[in-house]
Amino acid sequence: MANTNYNYSEEHVRTLDWIEHMRMRPGMYIGKLGDGSAPDDGIYVLVKEVVDNSIDEYMMGYGKKIDISIDKNAVTVRDYGRGIPLGKVIDCVSVMNTGAKYDTAAFQKSVGLNGVGTKAVNALSNYFKVQAFREGKTKLAEFEKGILRKDNALQKTDEKDGTLVNFIPDSVIFKNFHFIPEYLDNLLWNYVYLNAGLTINFNGQKYYSQHGLLDLLKRKTNEEELRYPIIQIKGEDIEVALTHANEYSEEYYSFVNGQYTTQGGTHLAAFREGIVKTVREFYKKDFDSADVRQAIVAAIAIRVQEPVFESQTKTKLGSINMAPDGKIAVRSFVVDFLKKELDEFLHRNPQTADALLKRILQSERERKEIAGIKKLANERAKKANLHNKKLRDCRFHYGEDKHEKSNDSTLFITEGDSASGSITKARNVETQAVFSLKGKPLNVFGLTKKVVYENEEFNLLQHALNIEDGIEGLRYNKIVVATDADVDGLHIRLLLLTFFLQFFPDVVKNGHLYILQTPLFRVRNKKETIYCYSETEKQNAIKKLGGKPEITRFKGLGEISPDEFAGFINENIRLDPVIVGKEQTIQHTLEYYMGKNTPQRQIFIIDHLRVEKDVVEEIELAVEE
Repeated sequence: MANTNYNYSEEHVRTLDWIEHMRMRPGMYIGKLGDGSAPDDGIYVLVKEVVDNSIDEYMMGYGKKIDISIDKNAVTVRDYGRGIPLGKVIDCVSVMNTGAKYDTAAFQKSVGLNGVGTKAVNALSNYFKVQAFREGKTKLAEFEKGILRKDNALQKTDEKDGTLVNFIPDSVIFKNFHFIPEYLDNLLWNYVYLNAGLTINFNGQKYYSQHGLLDLLKRKTNEEELRYPIIQIKGEDIEVALTHANEYSEEYYSFVNGQYTTQGGTHLAAFREGIVKTVREFYKKDFDSADVRQAIVAAIAIRVQEPVFESQTKTKLGSINMAPDGKIAVRSFVVDFLKKELDEFLHRNPQTADALLKRILQSERERKEIAGIKKLANERAKKANLHNKKLRDCRFHYGEDKHEKSNDSTLFITEGDSASGSITKARNVETQAVFSLKGKPLNVFGLTKKVVYENEEFNLLQHALNIEDGIEGLRYNKIVVATDADVDGLHIRLLLLTFFLQFFPDVVKNGHLYILQTPLFRVRNKKETIYCYSETEKQNAIKKLGGKPEITRFKGLGEISPDEFAGFINENIRLDPVIVGKEQTIQHTLEYYMGKNTPQRQIFIIDHLRVEKDVVEEIELAVEE
């Protein structure tokens, strides 16, 4: 029963100022917090909010260069645009709903429309400095956690016009945070792809694109795996690029006004629809939409006046219309553009049209080959009572719930009953689910997708994730492989990575797959307990505690009690993201690690894992099996 003795009166009603509200409810402004292990974690949103302002300047025709640096978690962004009007420098970063982007004459097709972005960066930073340079004068102000500390007077300057922002994210809010270079790299490349001619200098590296989305797809694909050359089509307020490869997935990169809409939205839905309609009409055949889109790699960028996003982090477009007057619908604009321009392209390029047709017919054959086994597999999944036996589900799901907790939805894939039992008891039932493996998964390298339906474990796993028909229905933002740090655990991890890379590469490419770090040691005395993830951390813990502390070496997840596990998978969780590099294709990577190249792989293991010879032999035998 509810506590009826609670005294609810006027004194319990509070009014928060903007700084208090942002610091108490940061998720409303930047999405989830995180520690930097995920590409949509808060620290990257802070960087983006500042850079977006510089991009908007470039889009309006001011400043062809942006200088960015990150040094010991201190972020500096300098653009060469018009510079914030000197009398409004402090207001623009500290007074809510203040900005120039309400005036469409100044920023016609901007990303930031609500006057919130840099205020959030300011409030959520230990240190924040803004300096504007304009017509030979400069204005500088410094803040601490959103509070103005220094308001410097106007001074003369020889600096070029523009704006300089420097900030250090608050380590209390973003606990144990770190920037992952690959995530920053992707973020900055996307900026230059969408703004051909812009130069971004970041920590000594130059980012520049001449051909826009064509360059994007060239970077995201390997030419030898493409079925036909990349198609690029441009129009007013729209640019698309697309090709087909050999993977079992659909891979899209969608943008609105320079914003990477990772969750798609109206424009991406119209793009997928338009491709299917155009192909059907061109070949005069009613192809299954899945056959048309399988193995597609594509990008779309549109410009919209006053776009409506489904959250402050702008990851999904909700706008129905291109312009405020409602005269141009996003769906018809995109679909009609493709039906005209893509159709003309295919007529002018018969070799590309033939190659596209062959890819579609291949997908059609493969789909029909597994149709029977797929139906049986789906029936088996229902009979297995998936959500009660294999899967301990959570309450909020990625893509299904608009609640901010849906972004925290996580599925732990565990080995054995003991480990899954510990995680199940320690997990947050609102956002964390557990899928328990039975034995070692099958090595699927070189096999067709038919095996996903024939193998019970993989069939149930794909149903738990809801990725059978692509990642649009993915139920968990993070898929975490949680295995022991011994030979068997490492082998299971390798087999699971092979499964995802072989059949669901878009899960990995979109930053959803992680490896759980678990402590190797527990060092404690009567007053304090420290969990250590490496030998170095163990030695540091021994020095800190002094004397002769008790040291426990964990051999497996099943040895860690649920009470202890709660500290490893909640606020202080450590995750290693699985990132696909550009150096080698997925196929080459799988051939190297899972193929019959034992001598080369042995050398790699010895050089990189530094394990004993007998362990190397164990891993080799396991892979060969």
